[in-house]
Amino acid sequence: MTDHQQKIHPVVDVEAQAPTAPLVPHGSATSEKGNPIQQRPPTLNVPVIQTRPPKKRSCWCKCLCWTISLILLLIIILGATVGFLYLAFRPKLPNYSIDSLRISDLRLNFDMTLYARFDVKITANNPNKKIGIYYEEGGRISVWYTSSKLCEGSLPKFYQGHQNITKLDVVLTGQAESGSTLMSALQQQQQTGQVPLDLKVHAPVAVKLGKLKMRKVKILGECKLVVDSLSANNIISIKANNCRFRLKL
Repeated sequence: MTDHQQKIHPVVDVEAQAPTAPLVPHGSATSEKGNPIQQRPPTLNVPVIQTRPPKKRSCWCKCLCWTISLILLLIIILGATVGFLYLAFRPKLPNYSIDSLRISDLRLNFDMTLYARFDVKITANNPNKKIGIYYEEGGRISVWYTSSKLCEGSLPKFYQGHQNITKLDVVLTGQAESGSTLMSALQQQQQTGQVPLDLKVHAPVAVKLGKLKMRKVKILGECKLVVDSLSANNIISIKANNCRFRLKL
């Protein structure tokens, strides 16, 4: 070989030896000039919870609480007053009894109504030691056979003192419809010697506690009577006499 012979060197591919790693970091972008632009990580919008101060009680709530408290207080005071009055006076219902029943008239009228007149003797007993009873106007007493009212009368107005027993004579009169049918039923019942009658009492009264007169109440009563006869102007024997009374405010 001559000295002028050229040595052959391997050709190096510059592009092949270029680094394979990206020149721009991951997550960045390049600008028009080729400079990388760093991108910030996305920010999360976290909702902000605002705490409100506790609300004060409204006027309506306070008013309701005061009203309920006042009502409870009044109930307690009323209950204590009633309890004190009960212990102080020991109230008892008056007792009533039918002493005698006399039929002075029982006949059919021309208009086929049944006319009846009864004379009733009643005993009223007030067992209370510290309570008086005012019997006001409007008291009524009536006699019934089944669902038919035979007669009715007024109770007298009077005052009954402490532990007092009062005898009352009351006249009852009345006319009943369907007199012939009613008279026939009474005569058939009389043959058995047991005629059931209902005596009903409706008496408005006012109670006196010591010197204090209370408001009016009503005494409602019913006496189940069984008599042996309904003959006029004859002595009638009362075989059964069961009375029950109650107060109605």
